[in-house]
Amino acid sequence: MTRIPHALRQTKPELEHDYSRSPELGYESSSDVGVIRCLAHGFPTPLARWHYHDEYELHLITATSGKAFVGDWIGQFQPGHLVLTGPRLPHNWVTMDLPEGGVAERDLVIQFPHDPIANSSQLIPELRPILPLLERAKHGIEFFDVYPQSVQYWRKVKANQGLARFGAFCEFLAMLAEAKDYRLLSNAQLQSIDNDDQLDQINAIVSRITENISSPLSAADLALEFDMNESRFSRFFRRATGNTFTDFVNQIRVNRACQLLMDSDRPITSIAYEVGFNNIANFNRRFLDIKGMTPRDYRRQVANRFG
Repeated sequence: MTRIPHALRQTKPELEHDYSRSPELGYESSSDVGVIRCLAHGFPTPLARWHYHDEYELHLITATSGKAFVGDWIGQFQPGHLVLTGPRLPHNWVTMDLPEGGVAERDLVIQFPHDPIANSSQLIPELRPILPLLERAKHGIEFFDVYPQSVQYWRKVKANQGLARFGAFCEFLAMLAEAKDYRLLSNAQLQSIDNDDQLDQINAIVSRITENISSPLSAADLALEFDMNESRFSRFFRRATGNTFTDFVNQIRVNRACQLLMDSDRPITSIAYEVGFNNIANFNRRFLDIKGMTPRDYRRQVANRFG
């Protein structure tokens, strides 16, 4: 088989610019709507590609099943699959069971920017409960058991304009902000912690880990560096991240390996050593535990993100 030179391959997601959102593709005209934009489309479509944009996106699948790609996460989707992606988080949904002639409606989408909501929340306290939801969205959030309500909310938002649209949109986000049955599509995520000092402390610890990802790291060394005994450090770290220190480091390293597997043709062994694993068997085992597939299978499936 002829090997395609790396320079000729598409390895990066496409940036979706506002000027490319033509009403002929199903986008609402910017002159007709405000900051809340609705979009419905079928499949196949030129809109389904590995891409990212500056807005948040609520993405609901209503027909077909296949592979979903959100950042470095790969998983299955089927009707009822609802994901909120944050700004500039790459994504694509690739149908694997397309009937002859395609489908007229597969995706119901709402896009909205960050700044108007974040800035308004400083003056309107009622908007503040949405902010933790938006923070989680930078990792991608998949929601479960909200399909009928989500379709109803989307159609209500779509059917209205102006203040009525914004009100329906806020109802939709309020439901999702209160949802308990969801998962983050990125593996490493900070949990709630008690105060700003502790937030600064755990952020400094996580930065220390991520900036020295290939170096040997131990909880004992970091405990000493941050003036804690090892037992206290371990309790604090688990409460702040939801993971043991070792599991968290492995997740960070595997996530970095995913980026290298996606964006380069480098040998898997080379990638394993770069992200801090000094044993290829251990790397393969940890990768399988965290991603549910081997690094080789992950790289193979990544090719499907372009549809």
